[in-house]
Amino acid sequence: MEKVSILHLITAAKNASPFDVNMAFDAGFDNIMPYTNVTLNEITGLVQDAIFSRSPSGIKREGIFIGGRDIDLAMDMFEAAQKSMFTPFEVSVFADPSGAFTTAAAMVAKVEVHLKKHFQTDLQGKHVAVFGATGPVAGCAAVIAAKQGADVTLVAHRTLADVQQIAQHLNQRYGITLRAVDGMSEASKQAILATSDIALCTAAAGVRVIQISQFSGSANLKVIADVNAVAPSGAEGVEASADGARIADTAVLGIGALAIGNLKYKTQQQLLESMLIRAQPNAKPNFLEFMAAFDVARALSAKV
Repeated sequence: MEKVSILHLITAAKNASPFDVNMAFDAGFDNIMPYTNVTLNEITGLVQDAIFSRSPSGIKREGIFIGGRDIDLAMDMFEAAQKSMFTPFEVSVFADPSGAFTTAAAMVAKVEVHLKKHFQTDLQGKHVAVFGATGPVAGCAAVIAAKQGADVTLVAHRTLADVQQIAQHLNQRYGITLRAVDGMSEASKQAILATSDIALCTAAAGVRVIQISQFSGSANLKVIADVNAVAPSGAEGVEASADGARIADTAVLGIGALAIGNLKYKTQQQLLESMLIRAQPNAKPNFLEFMAAFDVARALSAKV
């Protein structure tokens, strides 16, 4: 008798995300088991309980999902889970805290699509400004863009020192070069947008951080992508459904939250489904984080 498929959903948060639970069921998992308030030092025990309770063939029907809200902790848990396993007792592991990994992946992939379609170029050498830089999506998107060869700047809205610290941490962890700049005034935002090719708006829901007046005169700005689906938009003039639409009377293209969210949904769905492929003969376990999510989002975008 074939074993039922089980997704062990591990999170440091008080509750498991209903979004992730729904997605996992829709991807085909028979059962989802949540483990909440989990600490990093508990990961090895949980993972080994999961892999040693079934035969090597039985654990092909298992997967581990790392949720939560802290991207660094999620990556630490992701790495700890991998280190807890050995052949043939291995299962696929997927980290996506607060959906930040798949959202950031979809956001950058959408930008790539429109750079290629409308400007016949890519992210290599482009100046990317990330607004709302202290959030989880911002950090992931900044790393992804930097790894595609972009020159990425994190824009501070409240305290420059905090954003400088984030940039330094990401640089050390991922071997990239991010910069932090002061974006706390109208003049500073206008100066940043005047020299940027792309603006990524990842501010909190309902918080507007970019005005049309701040970028309408920019001769360089090509694309603004905004993940905020709650009015007002994070970037003025970017409609939630926009997918490469011109913003007002400017030459800048807008990508809205619904367009990004649709690709994010498809990306997460495919990654979850890929964990079940493990049940096929000779299939290897998948270890999935934000760069893997970007590869999938990019591939899905190319099919459109």
